[in-house]
Amino acid sequence: MSHAFRTAVEARDLDGLRDALHPMCTFRSPAVFRPYEGRERVMEVLGHAVQVFEDFRYTDELQGVASYGLVFRARVGDKDVEGLDLLRVDRSGLVTELTVMVRPLSGLLALAEAMGARLADKR
Repeated sequence: MSHAFRTAVEARDLDGLRDALHPMCTFRSPAVFRPYEGRERVMEVLGHAVQVFEDFRYTDELQGVASYGLVFRARVGDKDVEGLDLLRVDRSGLVTELTVMVRPLSGLLALAEAMGARLADKR
C-alpha cells in the first residue's frame, strides 16, 4: 500500500501533500545544509520542487517500521536525475521527517540552481 505522501506527489496534489505532513515536520534538502522546519516552510519548498522536477515518477517503494523509501527518476532542465525520498512517519502515518537524496552531481547542481532561483533563500 502506498503512503499518502506518494499518492499526493504522483497526483501533484498540494493539499493532499500538506495533509500528509506533520505540522512540525522537518525537510532535509540535498543541496542546503540546514533543514527546513515546519509544515508551512516545507510546503513552500515542495511547491517549488513539484514545478522544477519534470517527468517525475516513483520507480520503487521500500517500507520499514516507521519509514518509507521512495525511489524516483525525473528531469531538471536537460539533466536526468535519480533520487530517494526518505520518509519518517509518526504513529498516525504523518511525515515527521523528509530527507531527499539526488544523484548524479550534475543533476543535483541543476536542481540546486533551479530551486535557489525560486526560493531566493529566505532563511
